[in-house]
Amino acid sequence: FWQMSFTQPDQTVLAMATLRGRPLVLNFWGTWCPPCIKEMPDLDRFARGPFAQRGGRVLGLAVDNPTAVREFLARSPVGYTIGLAGFDGTDLSRQLGNTTGGMPFTAVFNRQGAVVQRKLGITSAAELEGWTKDL
Repeated sequence: FWQMSFTQPDQTVLAMATLRGRPLVLNFWGTWCPPCIKEMPDLDRFARGPFAQRGGRVLGLAVDNPTAVREFLARSPVGYTIGLAGFDGTDLSRQLGNTTGGMPFTAVFNRQGAVVQRKLGITSAAELEGWTKDL
């Protein structure tokens, strides 16, 4: 996972290795997924709050068509990093513990790069803060 890289909507490349060593909330989402869209404002608030002040990052990996993601973000921008995983992102989410491949799926990584929390379904800022307060 830490050797992977993802193109971002602005065509720049995000190397996962650059995020290692800091807490990371990784969220798999799609523009076609109503629960994914519903949780995005909470993820955005969380990404800008105390978690960021502690060095944490939020990364949304879009399991979607790049054009659809760019159009969606033009209408509904977020302040956290977005990577384009394409439909192969479902396989990656399974490798990280998402046994059903459903979305949204969130994995929380500690500073050592290990997954310490997983959730299939909508998360909230309060839930995320609870999971990450000691990272």
